[in-house]
Amino acid sequence: MRKRVPVGTATALARSRRALRSAAYRAEQQRLAQFEELARLVIKHRGALGISQKELARRVGTSHSAISRIESGRHKTSVETLQRLAHALGVRLVIGFESGPANRPIRELVSA
Repeated sequence: MRKRVPVGTATALARSRRALRSAAYRAEQQRLAQFEELARLVIKHRGALGISQKELARRVGTSHSAISRIESGRHKTSVETLQRLAHALGVRLVIGFESGPANRPIRELVSA
């Protein structure tokens, strides 16, 4: 008999349980991690400005649905779109490369 999970179980807990059971799910989580981090940053800066997704879309020159997709953390975004987002949010886009050991990375960055 399977143990029943109570209604309202945290999403993070459900995700971690699923990741334990599925290598494919873990691989997909790793693939999407960078997009989710970017989404959190966009949401954070948009929130700090107190603007809606619709307003950010207007400032970027794109659709509300495009901003929604970016903020979902499940879609790739072009460098050009990232530059327009940074400008609309009043921040600089920084892009670079990282080499060396993970615990002491060497970062080479450029501001776009």
